[in-house]
Amino acid sequence: MRDDGLEELARIAVDCGFRLHEGLGPGLLESVYEACLCQSLAKRGLKVDRQVPIPIRYDGLILEEGFRADLLVEGRLLIELKSTQSFNPVHAKQVLTYLRLMDLPLGLLMNFGGYTYREGVRRVANDYFRT
Repeated sequence: MRDDGLEELARIAVDCGFRLHEGLGPGLLESVYEACLCQSLAKRGLKVDRQVPIPIRYDGLILEEGFRADLLVEGRLLIELKSTQSFNPVHAKQVLTYLRLMDLPLGLLMNFGGYTYREGVRRVANDYFRT
């Protein structure tokens, strides 16, 4: 899958996350970071949806009781937020599951629970390569 501006969206999101971590510090509730990151991205002129339903589609069925993505930027970049001491392998698996169900190429996993932002941000790709 091609980039088509996705890398720029990811760069802006990572920058907003960095500034948020720097401004508020680590360890607050995930909902605080979600609300603030949403506003930061919107200030940059991006369309951001919060708590986006992710249905499960299988064998002609649509199961609406699927999942919810924390943030969806411009309908193309998924951002999942955490506020934990460290990453758990299931967190990346969660993002990959959401990407596959939504047929999206790239997601960001941001954990605001760590001491530094750098240790808390991960890219998760679903059949995606940079061009």
